[in-house]
Amino acid sequence: MRAFVGITDGDWFELLRRLSPPEVNFWQPGGKVLFQALDPGELFLFKLHSPDNFIVGGGIFAHSTRLPVSLAWDAFGTSNGAVAPEEMRSRIKFYRRRPGDAFEDYTIGCIVLTQPFFLPRTSWVPVPPDWKPNIVQGRSYDLEKEPGLSLFHSLESALAGGLAGPGRPEVRESLQERYGKPVVVSPRLGQGAFRVVVTDAYERRCAISGERVLPVLEAAHIHRYARGGEHRVENGILLRRDLHTLFDRGYFTIDPSLRIEVSRRIREEFENGRDYYAFHGKSVRLPVPSKQGPARQNLLWHNENVFRG
Repeated sequence: MRAFVGITDGDWFELLRRLSPPEVNFWQPGGKVLFQALDPGELFLFKLHSPDNFIVGGGIFAHSTRLPVSLAWDAFGTSNGAVAPEEMRSRIKFYRRRPGDAFEDYTIGCIVLTQPFFLPRTSWVPVPPDWKPNIVQGRSYDLEKEPGLSLFHSLESALAGGLAGPGRPEVRESLQERYGKPVVVSPRLGQGAFRVVVTDAYERRCAISGERVLPVLEAAHIHRYARGGEHRVENGILLRRDLHTLFDRGYFTIDPSLRIEVSRRIREEFENGRDYYAFHGKSVRLPVPSKQGPARQNLLWHNENVFRG
């Protein structure tokens, strides 16, 4: 199991420590390079800028992507570590160190973390002895070898002393030694993480229409979250906004063979719908890899509980 120690500023950390959200977006202002240092379920840790050479919290890595700043705000809101989109843009502009158009929807890197934890000041962990002052973004550690192993034990002790905000049992579990090794856990996605993971799984194309205009694409739950569905990629499908609305209201469904069935109610209630009936009987476009596609039990739930026939 690996951990990545990423550098962040105190304002970002303090706001999120107070909010204690279920997920955070550790954004990268440049947006040119996709973060690939961890696999889902490994640990991403927060280190403050010097002279505060301490690890002050972290979370379970779920996903990395590159998004327009507007979509990053729509997906995560204050979990971006800012109270408003204007504040977020101002911080990004500071780190980009170049003039920017106030209306430019530039791309940033997004490192999505679930079950974040924030250590009280008395439990902050000193950086490993091999940490170099010229490190700009961060570095990885193998938690089964020194100095990563000592870092692992220090985090165990810090977490045992309590967390700032609600407890995160999944994080404690990931730091328990089982058969002498740290344990990777499956990240539990929140709403924002669900949105970006589904968006990327479907390669940013509507599963029905093939639409590629990102601002009009939405991650739809197949089994409604409010009725027991989960924020999991196999319970999601990427749809154009109008199709998402019709799907949620039962005007069409997807059967277990992954074919689209459009309800007669569209014609009866709106005396229209020619464009939507053109999709009837067609197969949906699956995500990559296809094992992330809609789960049969979720499709059956929508067929039986939402579709209006």
